Amino acid sequence: MLKQAQTKYRAFAPVALSQRTWPDAQLTQAPQWLSTDLRDGNQALIEPMDPQRKLRMFQMLVKIGFKEIEVGFPSASQADFDFVRLLIEQDLIPADVSIQVLTQARQPLIERTFESLRGARRVIVHLYNAVAPVMRRVVLGLDEDQIVDLAVRHTRMVKELAAAQTGTEFVFQYSPEMFSGTELVFSKRVVDAVTEAWGATPERKCIINLPATVEHSTPNIFADMIEWMHRYLARRDAIVLSVHPHNDRGTGTAAGEFALMAGADRIEGCLFGNGERTGNVDLVNIALNLYTQGVHPQLDFSDIDEVRRCVEHCNQLSVHPRHPYVGDLVYTSFSGSHQDAIKKAFAARKEGEIWDMPYLPIDPKDLGRSYDAVIRVNSQSGKGGISYLLEAEYGIELPRRLQIEFSQVVQAVMDDAGKELSAADLWGIFENEYGLAEAQAGAPVQAAVSEHSGGQVAVHALVQIGGARLDVRGQGIGPIDAFVDGLSRHLSDDLRVLDYHEHAIGSGANARAAAYLELRVGETQTLFGVGLDANIVSASLKAIVSGLNRATRQGRLTLRAKPVESAAPVAAV
Repeated sequence: MLKQAQTKYRAFAPVALSQRTWPDAQLTQAPQWLSTDLRDGNQALIEPMDPQRKLRMFQMLVKIGFKEIEVGFPSASQADFDFVRLLIEQDLIPADVSIQVLTQARQPLIERTFESLRGARRVIVHLYNAVAPVMRRVVLGLDEDQIVDLAVRHTRMVKELAAAQTGTEFVFQYSPEMFSGTELVFSKRVVDAVTEAWGATPERKCIINLPATVEHSTPNIFADMIEWMHRYLARRDAIVLSVHPHNDRGTGTAAGEFALMAGADRIEGCLFGNGERTGNVDLVNIALNLYTQGVHPQLDFSDIDEVRRCVEHCNQLSVHPRHPYVGDLVYTSFSGSHQDAIKKAFAARKEGEIWDMPYLPIDPKDLGRSYDAVIRVNSQSGKGGISYLLEAEYGIELPRRLQIEFSQVVQAVMDDAGKELSAADLWGIFENEYGLAEAQAGAPVQAAVSEHSGGQVAVHALVQIGGARLDVRGQGIGPIDAFVDGLSRHLSDDLRVLDYHEHAIGSGANARAAAYLELRVGETQTLFGVGLDANIVSASLKAIVSGLNRATRQGRLTLRAKPVESAAPVAAV
C-alpha cells in the first residue's frame, strides 16, 4: 500500500445539493422490488445455474412475493434464451408477475431479445449503455453527443419492436450504466433524452434505473445523487425511479436505504447479496430492516431457512453464519452478559407487546426460527445462558445464587474441554454435581414425618451422606427444621438453611417438585443442594442431602461420630 494514497486515488466529490431532504425522511412503505438473482446474480457464479436450478430459484422468488424478476440476458447466451422460452412456453409466469430481460444498446442484441419474448404477457425490457467518463474515453471512444445519440436510437428501436409485437405488454427500462461514476448533469441529459424518445407519460411510465455499478463513494453521497436526479429529471411523474446498488465498499444496504429515502421508488438486488465482485445489494436485508421498523415489506420470509437452502443449492455458495437475519449464528449469544439480559427480557415479556428485546432486533419466530439456538454455552458464557438452557429444555428454574454457583462448575468443565456445551451436556453436569442421577436410581432419603406434641413435627429418616448410612431423628417446627435438627447430631459443624426455593416441573400426574436449598455448613461456607421428587417434602429433604454430599466431596464436612445403622424400616414420605 502507498503511504501517499492521494497520489493514486482521489476522493469522490460531494454533490452540491442545498436543503437536502433525505436525512430526515422516514421509510413508511415498501418499495417496488426487482430480483436480479437469475441475471446479475447468475452471471457472478463460478458455475452458472443449470435450467433446473434456475427454475427452482424462479419459483422461490415467486413464492416470496416478487412481482418483477429479471430472468436473463437472452441475447448473451443460448442458455438464457432457452430459459426465457421455457418460462413463456410452459406458462410458468404467474399473471401478476412481470419478467425482465436485459440487453445492451446494440441492434442485433435487441432484436434477439425480442425474439425470445414472443408470446409473453408482460415484459420489462431493460436497455443499458455506459455513460461514465472513463467508459466514454477509454472503452467506447465516444463523446457526450454520441452517447446521447446511441441511447436515443436504441430506445426508439425498442419502441418500434415493442409496437410490432402485439399481444405483449411491454414496459421500458433504461439504465445509464456506471451512473455512480458519471457527472450528474450528463446523466440527466441522457435520461431526459431517453424518456422523451420513449414517450413516457404518467399513464405509461417507464423505469429509469440508476445503478451504483461500482460503489466508490459513501452512501450519503449516493443518496445526494439520487435526490438531485429526483428533483431535476424531466417528466419525473412519468418515471418509476429505480436504483441498483452494488456493495464494493460494503455499504450497499445503507446506500439502498438512503436512496429510497432520497426519492427512489424501486430497488434491484439479489437474495443475501449475491452478485458481481462483492455483490448486489441484499434485498432480504433491506426488506427485514423495514419489517423491524413496523413496515411490512410485501415479501414473505416466514421460513427464511427454506429460502437460504434454496439459494445455497442454486448458487452453490454458502451463506455466512453471521449474515444478517439468516446466518446460523445471528440469533445466538455466547456472551454471558448478553445471555443474562436476554433471559430476563424473555421472562418479563408478555405476548402481544411491542418487541423490545436486548440483542435481538427481530423475533426469530417471525422468520420460522425457534428459540433453541438463541443462547448457547461456551467458555465465554455465564450463568444466564446456562440457566436459560436448563429451564428451556428441562424445566429447571435456578435461583440467582445457584446460577452463580453452578456456572463456576460449568466453567471448570468448559476450561478443561474447550468446546461448546449443549443443553444435554449441561443437564449431565447438573445431575452429577447435585446427585440427581443417584437420587433417581435409588432415593437417598427415606423419611417419615409425624405430628408431635406442642405443634412440632418429628422426622425419622435414613440417609446416605458421604457413603455412610445415617439414622436421622429430629424435631422442629416443620419437616425441614426437624430434619436439620436430626442431621446436626451427626455433623461436626453447624448446619443452617439460609434460603429455600421450590417450583413444579410439568403438570398433572407426571408433575414433579424441584427444591433448591442454600445451606451454611460451619460459620462461613455456603452451598446449594437440589432435590427432585413427586412430593415437595421429599424433594426438600433430598436437597439438603444433596448439599451435604457435595460438602463431603469438597472436604467441607466430616461426620461427628460413627454412622448408626437403623434396623427398623422407615416409611417414605
